[in-house]
Parts: sequence; C-alpha cells; structure tokens
Amino acid sequence: AKAGADTDLFNAWRYTAGDRRVVVAVIDGGVMYDRPDLAANMWVNEAEKNGKSGTDDDGNGYVDDIYGYNFVSNSGKVTADSHGTHVAGTVAAVNNNGIGVCGVAGGSGKGDGVRIISCQIMSNGEPAGPGPTAKAIEYAADRGACVLQNSWGFGAGQIAEKLNVLHIKP
Repeated sequence: AKAGADTDLFNAWRYTAGDRRVVVAVIDGGVMYDRPDLAANMWVNEAEKNGKSGTDDDGNGYVDDIYGYNFVSNSGKVTADSHGTHVAGTVAAVNNNGIGVCGVAGGSGKGDGVRIISCQIMSNGEPAGPGPTAKAIEYAADRGACVLQNSWGFGAGQIAEKLNVLHIKP
C-alpha cells in the first residue's frame, strides 16, 4: 500500500454516499441478497416478490427474478457466492449500521444507497459462457442498471483462455 493511493472516500462522501436511483448489476457469482449489510440495498422486482412462485408475474420472460437472475441455472434462484457477495458489499454495503463493512456507494444508513441487482454468470468460479453472459448484460440494462460490476478474477494463466471463451480480445 502507498499512502494517499486510495479512493479518498471521506471527501467524496461529503457530496453523496449513494443514490437509490442508481442500479448496479453485479455480473459475477450470485449475491447473498439477504445478508444484513446488503438486504436494504438490493434491487427488488416487486411483481415477482409479491406474485405466485413459479410464474412470470411481470411478463418479462424470467420466472421469479426477485433480486436478479441466475444465468448459470437459468432460474430466478440466485445462489449466494462468496465473490459475488464480496464485490456487492464493496459497492453497496449499507453504511453507518454497525454491521460488517461500508460500501463505496452504500448510502448514509438512511435508505439512500445504490441498489444491487444480482446477475449470476459464474458457478464455482467458472463462467457460464458468452451466451448467458450477454443475456445477463441485456437483462441488467433492461432493468435499469447503469453500472455493471464485472470482477471476473482468474489466475494469471487462465486470463487469455477465459477471454477467448467470452470472445473478448485481451
């Protein structure tokens, strides 16, 4: 670490600590949406949450997508993953609640943090592939996400191979 080489959040937080209008899609492993640090800042599809299980209550083509969607299993059941949850916390863990960590844009603790939508494209650290990943990005954009968090960590020897799988040029 180098002194001064940080995000200088204390100065940034003088202006804003988050904004509910901002939806950030975590395109990664699934987010633990009921974690106390994250629950208040999760994007929620109210039609699905208050609808009938196993039914596409909002007619968007995705059944039971309450907190996002699992593009690995093609279901509304987001499977909590340590990495997806970790990066969601870095972005939007609720601040000033005395629990866990503070998110960069988690708000002031008064319900004003950015909202996280979980777009699960990884299972056991392996990507679902280019088709599901493209669908996850489209899904996120269609639900109002204006920021995509893509922390696709791979071992140094795997990066080129993984980029080729996703048809992305390094």
